[in-house]
Amino acid sequence: MNWIKNSFQLSQILTFCFALLFFSLVDAKDIPHLKQQGSTFQLMVDGKPMLVRGGELGNSSASNLQYLGQYWSKFKALNMNTVVAPVYWDLVEPEEGKFDFSLVDGLIKDAQKHDMKLVLLWFASWKNSMSSYCPEWVKIDTKRFPRSRDRNGQAFEILSPFHPENYQADARAFASLRAHIKKVDKHQVVIMLQPENEVGMVEHARDYSDKATELYHSQVPQKFISYLLENKSHLTPKLRNAWALSNFRTSGNWVEIFADSPQTEEFFMAWYFAQYTHHVAQAGKQEYPLPMFVNAALIRPGYQPGQYISAGPLPHLIDIWRAAGPAIDFIAPDIYFPNFTYWTERYTQSGNPLFIPEALRNNDASVNALYAIAEHSAMGFSPFGIESIEEVAGALLSQSYDLLAQLEPLILAHQGKPTMRGFLQISDQQKAPQQIRLGKYEMQVKFEYAPPPSLANGVINESGDISRGPKMPSGGLVIQLSENEFIFAGIGITITFDSLMANQQAGIVSAQSGRFEQGKWQNLLWNNGDQTHQGRHVRIEPGQFGIQKVKLYRYN
Repeated sequence: MNWIKNSFQLSQILTFCFALLFFSLVDAKDIPHLKQQGSTFQLMVDGKPMLVRGGELGNSSASNLQYLGQYWSKFKALNMNTVVAPVYWDLVEPEEGKFDFSLVDGLIKDAQKHDMKLVLLWFASWKNSMSSYCPEWVKIDTKRFPRSRDRNGQAFEILSPFHPENYQADARAFASLRAHIKKVDKHQVVIMLQPENEVGMVEHARDYSDKATELYHSQVPQKFISYLLENKSHLTPKLRNAWALSNFRTSGNWVEIFADSPQTEEFFMAWYFAQYTHHVAQAGKQEYPLPMFVNAALIRPGYQPGQYISAGPLPHLIDIWRAAGPAIDFIAPDIYFPNFTYWTERYTQSGNPLFIPEALRNNDASVNALYAIAEHSAMGFSPFGIESIEEVAGALLSQSYDLLAQLEPLILAHQGKPTMRGFLQISDQQKAPQQIRLGKYEMQVKFEYAPPPSLANGVINESGDISRGPKMPSGGLVIQLSENEFIFAGIGITITFDSLMANQQAGIVSAQSGRFEQGKWQNLLWNNGDQTHQGRHVRIEPGQFGIQKVKLYRYN
């Protein structure tokens, strides 16, 4: 009898354990995560892929929920589905070990109420390189929490990444934040997190404190050497070329392996910044494994390490950040420069998935979003200071995001595959059409611009002269539905077609203007005659976003 009783109890215990394991696996699978599709990764939310139609708040807007409350209706009008919002270490942990998550709780509650998701930015050890968001108890105790120093030994307001006490304090707070989100966020409002913000050195190429200098002249970590050897054939050119100067040495200090230069100082700092951020990210991931990324302020042409925020997660340093920061899922650009196509291409090297957490909130943001999502299978796009977006730029972004919402199922189905492309003029000086090939067709895309339109409340310029306002953007995307059927979407683009098959011409069977309603195509106009230049082109007029469903044919 005792044996039977004990066996029954054992059976109950095993059943309970298997149930716990099952539900933990289900929870782990169902929480937001990254999933590979084709050549890219998609963000999975609520069990399906999602495009982030985002907007990042200004740095201080999330510090007062009542202040932020006035903008939720604006975010809905912009057709956003995600708010990118900071969380502040100094407000979360005003006293060491005593946490206040009231702002986080309110942010989650308000986002859920307005049917929005959140991407949270952990403003902690570093924000735009500086340590301004550290709590007071960290700032005033410089002995326990050392700062970086210049060549003269003068401290400056950047926590040194070379002291465990610094990252341990940050990691404890970040882990507590993640554990709290797991506890209170029952509807998966929070979909990704960013530990730190625009990490890097500024005004100095590296930290010249005694500890940093000692490590600079010590052996390069074996973990990094192993990574270099395993990835030698496809390292970034800057890193590989610097290593080649020593004939690919596999032991020695940083100068012996990479030469004595500001570039080597940047490599050195990147390793320790990435390692520090890894410790913070790993502590959070152990509590709640939401996807994580790190962002970077980009480089102005001709600037040297220390003149820009150097050693952060920049494209030429991606190998270093990968080797030292495996808990980080990907790196992301904050794009404020006009050469948008250049930076999106740089950030998709080596299989890095693209997400743009910050971008300039101008008129071009509307077409930059389309281009990044179509050409590079970006997970999402987010102009900065979204609550302050101006009227014309906001109207354009709203139209663009509406278009993305309509096309989201199609876009997600074609991401990571060679059946979708983006259109964007590289620069104002580009006169030649953009050429792309899809299937058996070559397409020539011309870009057209227009002055800003009159909005509902009148013309933007007080003088009434709209021609002097900022120009309307031009750009878009194409999705191949079948051999001869395509969806074109965008603004201010004209497309002509050539057949790639020998001795054949390309023609237009039909070109319908319309929209998708609940995933089904609704025809608005059957374009022909003047609208297609008597069958010679497809045109989406400047000044207004649109979608056209086009069928082509080939003839001898």
